[in-house]
Amino acid sequence: MITIACDILVVGAGPAGSSAAREAAARGADVIVVDRRAVVGVPVQCAEYIPAPLIGELHLGRGFVVQPVKGMRTFLNGRLLQQIVAPGYTIRRDVFDQMLAEEARKSGARVLLSTTAVSRQDGEVVVRQKGASLSRIRPRVIIGADGPRSKVAGWISCNKKELMPAVQVRVALAQLMEFTEIFLDNRIYGGYGWLFPRGNEANVGVGMKIRNGGDRIGRVLQELLARLAAEGKIKGKPLGATAGWVPVEAAQTLRAGNILLAGDAAGHTHPITGAGIPQAVIGGRMAGKWAACAVDRADLSALAEYESEWREFFGEALEKASSRRRLLEREWDRLEEIVKYCWVTFKEYHSEYE
Repeated sequence: MITIACDILVVGAGPAGSSAAREAAARGADVIVVDRRAVVGVPVQCAEYIPAPLIGELHLGRGFVVQPVKGMRTFLNGRLLQQIVAPGYTIRRDVFDQMLAEEARKSGARVLLSTTAVSRQDGEVVVRQKGASLSRIRPRVIIGADGPRSKVAGWISCNKKELMPAVQVRVALAQLMEFTEIFLDNRIYGGYGWLFPRGNEANVGVGMKIRNGGDRIGRVLQELLARLAAEGKIKGKPLGATAGWVPVEAAQTLRAGNILLAGDAAGHTHPITGAGIPQAVIGGRMAGKWAACAVDRADLSALAEYESEWREFFGEALEKASSRRRLLEREWDRLEEIVKYCWVTFKEYHSEYE
């Protein structure tokens, strides 16, 4: 069995993994990225929206942008509750991920696709590349950026984050839209529905928890689609579908030994909205920076600085969201009364709950 040595092994070539690899390689570290997918970013499992300020953080141009978005409309049980200006972009997430991975390559990282991290043994990671025999990688630092059901997180007993299922379809729009739409509804327990316009099409989906006696997610999505069609917003049959898991619990452990976690693997997503791309990019960059510092100093204690910096940057906001999620689920039957304390676009969200 072949053994390859490197400074940093990144598992996962999504936004967190590629951002970590790009940062670490740019700092002179020898970086290998492995991803089980044959094509970076495929299949897409994302609502494909980013806030406008993230564009300036990326320095990638706009080749992945589908359309600008002016703001957000929030509906509660079918009625419009709020409309706000909140500039952003809907994107092609596959192209976005591929551009980030290419930047990692340009910085010097080696990206191995169709390659699965199988296990960790005696400081080495056993990997299997499609069509090839098993091999081993001996890294000094490992960054787990392999999604909500992270295998790397399991290596440090941190893979028990609470996850919420989400399903989404791509549909044709009846007319162009400039606002995203959010649907809060008593039937969508613990979550929400969405419509994100993408030119002539839109992503329409539902993320929700399942409770005894409650509606099933597929049925709720079908009823949302029927309502949007009746309102003249969408037309025709779904053009494609996807499903996945969304972490809805604030990050607990981000580091153990020589392993760091980033992105969905660390639970970096917002516990209320499920948004995670900005945290993945920025948090991944932090992980790459401190991994490279640890390698350069030959001192793994530098990895603790990653967790400190990340919590200083994101910790308070995500802990707040986690608290609001607990309120949302506990008082779900009073959704009409508590909604403004539990959705991020209302001023009451930032107030003490009375």
